[in-house]
Amino acid sequence: MNKQLRAGEIHKLKVERITEFGYFLSNGQEDVLLHKREALRELSEGEEIEVFLYQDHEGRLAATMANPKVRLDSLAWLKVVGSRRNLGVFLDMGISKDVLLSKDDLPYKFSQWPEIGDELYCGLKLDKKGRLFADLATEEEMVEQAVSADEDSFNEMTKGRVYRLNEYGALVFTEKEWIGFIHHEEMTKTLRLGELVDCRVAFVREDGRVNLSMRPRKEHAYNEDAEKIYQYLKEHKGYMPYTDKSDPEEIKQVFNISKAAFKRALGKLMKENKIVQEDGQTILKI
Repeated sequence: MNKQLRAGEIHKLKVERITEFGYFLSNGQEDVLLHKREALRELSEGEEIEVFLYQDHEGRLAATMANPKVRLDSLAWLKVVGSRRNLGVFLDMGISKDVLLSKDDLPYKFSQWPEIGDELYCGLKLDKKGRLFADLATEEEMVEQAVSADEDSFNEMTKGRVYRLNEYGALVFTEKEWIGFIHHEEMTKTLRLGELVDCRVAFVREDGRVNLSMRPRKEHAYNEDAEKIYQYLKEHKGYMPYTDKSDPEEIKQVFNISKAAFKRALGKLMKENKIVQEDGQTILKI
């Protein structure tokens, strides 16, 4: 008995008949159209060829000789090529028709949705009606392709794709195939799914995973934070109502750094004799 034709799979089919607009292919029980624009060469009646099946824009099963990047039984990094808030995001899977990743599989916050050019590690799935959709890789599938980082990786700079977001931060798959985690406190901005992130290895765990940070190493951070405060003072006539006694939330809101980082930067500026603190204010001296 011949295998049932399903979207998302490669099938070997016979050219049953030829028309002016394409080729009708058959497995002996079902027919499917290979449009001429989807044929890589001219075909002959009776010839057997391998094709990938998908749904056309009218929802009908169709064939292509193009080689897809992903199938029902595989996974691949797919680029985002479009987005519709009421549907989800569209991914390039290597054929003329893009595949939809449903909004139901995306973060609740639209600001965390991937943008055009971002990449997601996906497979394919069929819904109850046999329609083809993208399917985000599970955590187990990410782990299967990951490698362990070694202790020498500490403080190393790397890049990685955000493959999952949770209430604590972002899970990242790095260019060296490590699985990493960026806690909210180690982010310099809000991250989105599929985004490529520059980060630093802040800690190598015993299981080979890494904790990552988007912030520079402390010695560099001191200089950057101190410069940020110094510029703020220059832009505000040399005065600011923030000191080492200020509320941490207020510091975070104004300078986007932690209270501890703010105090270290103030200490650096005072040591350099550039500021003083008087009557609940920080004052620029030079």
